[in-house]
Amino acid sequence: MLETLRNAFKIKDIRKRIIFTFLMLIVIRIGSQLPIPGVKSEVFASWFANQTADGMGFFDAITGGSFYNMSIFALNITPYITSSIIMQLLTIAIPKLEEMQRDGEEGRKKIAEITRYLTVALALIESIAMSVGFYRGDMLDNKNALCVIMVVLALTAGSAVLMWIGERITEKGVGNGISIVLTINIISRIPNDMGTLYEQFIVGKSVPKAILAGVIILAIIIGMVVFVVFLQDGVRKIPVQYSKKVQGRKQVGGQSTHIPLKVNTSGVIPVIFAQSLLQTPVIIASLIGKGNGTGIGSKILKGMSQSNWCNPNEPIYSIGLVVYILLIIAFAYFYTSITFNPLEIANNMKKAGGFIPGIRPGKPTSDYLNTILNYIVFIGAIALAFIAFVPIFFNGVFGADVSFGGTSIIIIVGVVIETLKQIESQMRVRYYKGFLND
Repeated sequence: MLETLRNAFKIKDIRKRIIFTFLMLIVIRIGSQLPIPGVKSEVFASWFANQTADGMGFFDAITGGSFYNMSIFALNITPYITSSIIMQLLTIAIPKLEEMQRDGEEGRKKIAEITRYLTVALALIESIAMSVGFYRGDMLDNKNALCVIMVVLALTAGSAVLMWIGERITEKGVGNGISIVLTINIISRIPNDMGTLYEQFIVGKSVPKAILAGVIILAIIIGMVVFVVFLQDGVRKIPVQYSKKVQGRKQVGGQSTHIPLKVNTSGVIPVIFAQSLLQTPVIIASLIGKGNGTGIGSKILKGMSQSNWCNPNEPIYSIGLVVYILLIIAFAYFYTSITFNPLEIANNMKKAGGFIPGIRPGKPTSDYLNTILNYIVFIGAIALAFIAFVPIFFNGVFGADVSFGGTSIIIIVGVVIETLKQIESQMRVRYYKGFLND
């Protein structure tokens, strides 16, 4: 990794892109510290500290502490992520959008434009809901319409600016801008989490116990990162042979290639889907002051909350963990089914004269790809569930209370790997251009 970055800085164009990305990240971190005018940040921070909803901790982690600080970037890029997921789902349901997606670059630009408008709309809705909550919770300096409007505009504008910065990083920087923004937010919270672990398991302990605790924590983190790296790079290569064709007096084609099927075909999306589905009701109940009673509804909410999973004193609530794992597996299959179409790939191969050795073209090829894909998705889903389970287990059994978890590690490792690959590909392009010019 260091060798790649060192070589990249030797190329002027790539060096400019890296510096531009770095400067944009500085702007993001500065914006994450600027408080929204009109909001009593201290009152909100006090309320936030008393919340046990796990969605709050994860939401604060992916916003880089902006939510806890109630800064102008409090909503961060979560509206954009939500709108992107909605657009992917709508592309399958609405033929017009599916047609746009197949129109190449022009169609993708139109979908991106719709996603931007949807992002602003979602940010506006979330801002209004939060402002009403601040008004009712006496978290505003002045309880009047002007103050509420100012907070709504600040939150919405902050989310829109971050979306714009992410797109500029994609265009003029390195890597996927939105992913990089999300990653830097998560990374910014890691020092605080390391400090929490240090105070919980090392401070005040005898030297042998402190050393043992430090080694165990380091081993778990390194082990998780290595496991995620293998998961992200895991690929099943399906061999494809293209038949030779006669054009004039020459024979063309006949080359061998492969279809790369990633083990983790859906990335971190299934975990985010499952977490959102379970934690959203808990967060809403927390915001409106419900869920602390003894009724059946409160017990269901406790079962949906990650803070109650793997608790030896209340094992019944770990049923929520079982539901969580099943949701991850289900969403992995669902998301893969809407992003990967074996029948379309089989038809395209047939038109191009390609075939999988030993498998007839057409539907048999589609069935074969579908069978292989089902095995791969299951392995990837189990691996995702394991990565999500480990932090929950240590939190429930040992009280290791940190904001980052398996989801954060997958995002960080995935984005770092993809960004380095993009830098390497740009370096190869520059090398080939220079070679051809010579």
